[in-house]
Amino acid sequence: MSHDDAPMSSDHHQASPPDGRRRGKYWWVRWAILAVAVIVLTVELVLVWDQLAKAWKSLLSANGWWVLAAVAAAMASMHSFAQIQRTLLRSAGVEVRQWRSEAAFYAGNALSTTLPGGPVLSATFVYRQQRIWGASPMVASWQLVMSGVLQVVGLALLGLGGAFLLGASKNPLSLIFTLGGFVALLVLAQTVAANPQQIDGIGVRLLSRFNAVRGKPLDTGLAGWRRMLTQLESVSLSRRALTNAFSWSMFNWIADVACLAFAAYAAGGHPSLAGLTVAYAAARAVGSIPLMPGGLLVVEAVLVPGLVSSGMTLAQAISAMLIYRLASWIFISTIGWVIFFFMFRTEADLDPDADPHREPEPDDTRETATESQDMTFTPDPDNTRNPDS
Repeated sequence: MSHDDAPMSSDHHQASPPDGRRRGKYWWVRWAILAVAVIVLTVELVLVWDQLAKAWKSLLSANGWWVLAAVAAAMASMHSFAQIQRTLLRSAGVEVRQWRSEAAFYAGNALSTTLPGGPVLSATFVYRQQRIWGASPMVASWQLVMSGVLQVVGLALLGLGGAFLLGASKNPLSLIFTLGGFVALLVLAQTVAANPQQIDGIGVRLLSRFNAVRGKPLDTGLAGWRRMLTQLESVSLSRRALTNAFSWSMFNWIADVACLAFAAYAAGGHPSLAGLTVAYAAARAVGSIPLMPGGLLVVEAVLVPGLVSSGMTLAQAISAMLIYRLASWIFISTIGWVIFFFMFRTEADLDPDADPHREPEPDDTRETATESQDMTFTPDPDNTRNPDS
């Protein structure tokens, strides 16, 4: 090896990172997001510290077995989310392991209930996981929408059932219309999923009229429309699968109501089932409004009066609310963040929607050219590449 070749070989080793990969241009974004998440969680911990202290005092005087039952009910509610997802994805030919689906929902729940804009972050996270599992963009989006519809309908039926038991619904027409709309929605969803070709003609006519208004060719976007239908044809949502998914959706709400009931029993209260159900449905409906992460202060403001109206004293209602929030929110969110940091933090570089045929950026091109030049001039001490030298 000549003295002129030695420096060039040294430069070549310095230009390549030890792990063989070049650090991305926006490598700092992931750490910035994690830092913001830690700051937000710290601030929220400070805000709810008084409630945590009161909840801890309530736990010391509460019935431990009922507290454990509340925790088990909260975990059963999270289990039902994974079952809904697996049922819907299985109908589209996407198989997901039970533990993987549950881990994704625990992590998604932590994002949704503890961070500002959490529902959007959670939906994006779950969508990304489903794409990694092999679901097409159409199937992943369909699953998110369908599971959301099932959840909303289930909560509405739960609240109406509680109101009906309380005698608040003197006129059964509202309940009949709600049930009728629910059945129609399920039939429509099952029909579209089983026979997407039936809506092809409707979509083509609407697309043609829309293109005519814009002054574009009538077949503009037709290929994309039919590509979406082709993806939807992979969904085979039978009545059995739909019933199964809705049953798990109802079980989710029933388990969460059971968590609240067990928290009330742990605090020494004996609320009526109908009043407890109405209080829960009202608190969940208000908590879904993205005012504060996890419905902080909003859920409490609605839940405590509802528990009092169900037959509990004010002190018992406050203790029950704190135990319920500790079990169903703080405990479950803590599990979710642990799962997120240990399982999903390392998946930030995976992009299921990345284009493998993307043209390299100028920096990548220059680096590739430099590496090729270095390889050309790297000395070969054994002279195996050029036998004539």
